[in-house]
Amino acid sequence: MEEQLQKAKELFVLYRGNFIHMHREGVLEAYKQFEVGRQVEIDWYSEMIDAYAKELSIRNWEAVSGLGALAKYYQDARIVDHVTAFISRQLMGADSIVKLMYAEKLLEIIQTTKNVIAKEKLYEAYRHALRVLEDIIAKPLIVDPGHELSLFQLKDKKSLNLRARKSIEEIKLVEF
Repeated sequence: MEEQLQKAKELFVLYRGNFIHMHREGVLEAYKQFEVGRQVEIDWYSEMIDAYAKELSIRNWEAVSGLGALAKYYQDARIVDHVTAFISRQLMGADSIVKLMYAEKLLEIIQTTKNVIAKEKLYEAYRHALRVLEDIIAKPLIVDPGHELSLFQLKDKKSLNLRARKSIEEIKLVEF
């Protein structure tokens, strides 16, 4: 029984709990045969959130992307909390591209989880994203080695600022 649960968990984690992806890959029926309870799946989602949160880094974008993917089909306010906390503590020393990627990813996560986030937390998350975006515009372009602008559909400081301004405009449209 424990071995079957472990196999089910491996499938669940591999597909980040996304049953649509499991179906597309033809493994959903196999997963369903394990008859995993909803509370067990919720526990697994929670474990994945915690694991990705521990991996958040200015060098590891996979962690924030993983949290973003989880947020699309498992809305949990802790995802926003973790990313916001990371941004507030760690991000201001990063290069311009890292700042933009994290701010944009936070805005995506907020959009998918806004219905489960307290208004105060929502406001705080938007405030941190706005602070990062304004910092991008105010400071010179800083690009660390290995971060080519073209890989992020950017040409120069002007295109970076345009993307930052676009995100700022999205924040301004939010009603609390």
